Amino acid sequence: MDITLEAQPFDLAFHPSSSLVAAALITGRVQLFKFDEDLSDAQSVWSVDAHSESCRALRFGEDGHYVLTASPDCSILATNVETGQAVARLSNAHSSPINRLINLTECTIASGDDDGTIKVWDTRQNKCCTSFSPHEDYISDLEFVASTSQLLGVSGDGTLSVCNLQSNKVDAHSEFSEDELLSVVLVKDGRKVVCGSQEGVLLLYSWPYFKDCSDRFVGHPKSVESMLKFDEDTILTGSSDGLIRLITILPNKMIGVIGEHADFPIERLALSSNKKVVGSASHDHVLKLWDVSYLHEGELNALEGQASKDHNKTVDQDSDMDSDEKAAKAPKRKKAKRNPKKAQSSGSASVQ
Repeated sequence: MDITLEAQPFDLAFHPSSSLVAAALITGRVQLFKFDEDLSDAQSVWSVDAHSESCRALRFGEDGHYVLTASPDCSILATNVETGQAVARLSNAHSSPINRLINLTECTIASGDDDGTIKVWDTRQNKCCTSFSPHEDYISDLEFVASTSQLLGVSGDGTLSVCNLQSNKVDAHSEFSEDELLSVVLVKDGRKVVCGSQEGVLLLYSWPYFKDCSDRFVGHPKSVESMLKFDEDTILTGSSDGLIRLITILPNKMIGVIGEHADFPIERLALSSNKKVVGSASHDHVLKLWDVSYLHEGELNALEGQASKDHNKTVDQDSDMDSDEKAAKAPKRKKAKRNPKKAQSSGSASVQ
């Protein structure tokens, strides 16, 4: 199902218990939609001006009562899901533009900015609990490890960090990977950290050895902007070539393509709470909802070999052992902080 947005989206999120999906737009607006479970129809619930600049990050907070958004205007806003009314705003949450948000617990979130700073917030008291500065460039993605109270962060500076929320210290910091890191997921029951890069290579780190990656998985022709963990062995990737791929980790293998946005770069992916719907946001101003319930029915093999004609090359491994020899080293790339330009767009939301 396609949901036409008012402007280009930067982020999206599913409600934790209802059939609601929200999108953060480059114009600073936030749109909320209610969709049928069979993906036959969707209706606009509300559309509000949340920020004076673009809305880069969005999450549902406090069990879905609020939509939390962040912006280059350095603010974090809480909007009531039922009314669309602003509830609370942290006007100077960061000293530089905010790029990412992530839920930690029911009442805590973390945010990352363009200068490499990560902050943890108590949403009920609207105050910062702790702050880390592990990176020299923008925070591109965050992943929370609830079992150890650690926060994984990746950055445009090409490094991975592990921040300890109990000791308020940075437990680990990888070496420069020679490429911007754009996305991160934790798989294999906490044994492997997968990072998506600007050059399209997936870097695998073995917990807790984060100094350098233990394996490199080549196969994406363009940058891996977003990743989702489907289960402990399987991830979904969203690439700037417009394709959503299903991939297994150790053995590293591209199973197939489950959706696409033509040639438009995919900005962000999200997975519904029941893991039956994947949402994708792209530069085509469309929010797409994909039914992936078949992936729960043992049909992974049916997808194998159905990759795009431009992506028919798979990379396989013989065992769960890491193998650096089977992956080519990505060329060195000069760091370049992404600086999305604010754009204006007119028109109302519609569902196709």
